Amino acid sequence: MIAVLDYGIGNLRSAEKALLHVGAKARLVSDPDVAASADAVVLPGVGNFGACVQALRSCGLEGTVRETIRTGRPFLGICVGMQMLYEGSEESPAIDGLGILEGVVKRLPDNVKRPQMQWNRLDIKDRTEPLLAGIAPQPWVYFVHSYAVSDSPAVIATCEYGTDVAAIVATPSLWATQFHPEKSGDVGLAILSNFAGIASRRAGLPSSMPVSS
Repeated sequence: MIAVLDYGIGNLRSAEKALLHVGAKARLVSDPDVAASADAVVLPGVGNFGACVQALRSCGLEGTVRETIRTGRPFLGICVGMQMLYEGSEESPAIDGLGILEGVVKRLPDNVKRPQMQWNRLDIKDRTEPLLAGIAPQPWVYFVHSYAVSDSPAVIATCEYGTDVAAIVATPSLWATQFHPEKSGDVGLAILSNFAGIASRRAGLPSSMPVSS
């Protein structure tokens, strides 16, 4: 089971529905004890960095994120769900991020329109990454954000928007996307299908999860 963390902010159900669409067994979870038994965890996020971090903490789910990553269960952060993994954000300087990844989320440059609310092309740095299996070298995906990380040791894909924006980060059991895979058509569904396959393989289950049209 893939737990999509429900901490009360944003359209969390869209990520759950996209995972169900690719054949994954996914459900919204607000109970930390239920999330602790999941094979993988997804943390979506939209809106204000500080509000999302505070909501995650008030729901008791910050520990779920940390424990999932500590124990090596597959974890996927989406949009602000990716940003929350960093030490902090210029959007909410008084609120500490989770500090799982090094760096601070910064406002997009003044020479571009904010937010970036558009399709943009990825420049994939690591073609061996299992999350990107079968994905073309420069696919188009959908972004909605005004803040981003421009440099991080874990970056495996970027996009150009006034600067190089970190679009995907990865460690051995953690992945996160600045874009919204659930809004990115067939490419996004393929990425979610790959994540579900990773979760299934690590749980010792069959991992064939074709993307349905």
